[in-house]
Amino acid sequence: MASRLVFGPEDLLRLRFAISPLWETHDAVRTLIRPDRQGFHLPWLREIRERARDLDLTPLWLFMPRSGTSPDFLGPPPLSLTAGFAEEIAVVRAADPDAALRDMRLSLAHTPGAAEHPVARELLADPVRAVAVLADLLQAAWHALVEPHWPRLRALLEADVAFHTRRLALGGLEALFAELHPKVRWAGGVLTLDTRWEYTRDLGGQGLLLLPSAFLWPDVVTGFEPPWSPALAYPARGVGSLWQRAGPEAGEALARLLGAGRAQVLAALDEPAATTVLAARLGLAPSTVSAHLAALRDAGLLTSRRVRHHVLYERTPLGIALGGG
Repeated sequence: MASRLVFGPEDLLRLRFAISPLWETHDAVRTLIRPDRQGFHLPWLREIRERARDLDLTPLWLFMPRSGTSPDFLGPPPLSLTAGFAEEIAVVRAADPDAALRDMRLSLAHTPGAAEHPVARELLADPVRAVAVLADLLQAAWHALVEPHWPRLRALLEADVAFHTRRLALGGLEALFAELHPKVRWAGGVLTLDTRWEYTRDLGGQGLLLLPSAFLWPDVVTGFEPPWSPALAYPARGVGSLWQRAGPEAGEALARLLGAGRAQVLAALDEPAATTVLAARLGLAPSTVSAHLAALRDAGLLTSRRVRHHVLYERTPLGIALGGG
């Protein structure tokens, strides 16, 4: 069985990427009850275990069927490549209660007996309260499970977007989709995914939104319907090294490999930083740090992006892996 996304001429020009902290929060919550998704995330699971115990995530888990749809209002389309969690959760809180009720009923129908769960019955009885309760729980999950790790997660996702953007520029859609996921195939203007159901959507000039995710592996997901535009969520590259930490011997080996100065700069980038910030943090001249950053970026260990008047540097998946030994 397969899902098919049918491209027209206009769709070829409207391929875009997005990064969504809300999407990552959903998938982090889902990962807690999906053993098949936990293999790469055991260090994270150990770290957040106590915080997760303090959250009763049952209301969210009820709307995360193993096979089926989650309510659209809980996961609205990403606003942009750079939208923050506060912007995205505001959209959830503004959901129309009648539409939310329809979404909840549809989602619960995918899990036998779920609609009779006491929590589900309470939420269905008062959709206005349900929107607020579920939004509050998503926000609590963001703060407890994802936000402390967001710089590392965002660096991974942005590095993935940069890699696939280069693939698209160098080899077109064929090169892009060849590297996206083993279940994805591109031929004759149709993107085909191996899925457990039959699904076809003509993109109709809307193009395709590509959404990398750190917590989605090993799945790849499509089947998004309005209000979503056509979309494909896929596992980000480098997730296998996401949670690796460096020991003392790894730091010494990294210094021998890169040189002490460059290894020091790479190790200092646990979160995005500008040249002047790193120079002050490390006690080095800005010109020295700038030279190290340029060399590390040219080697594929860092990415850079401009934010207002500053250029922020972040580790790529390769940089994360080297930093983790």
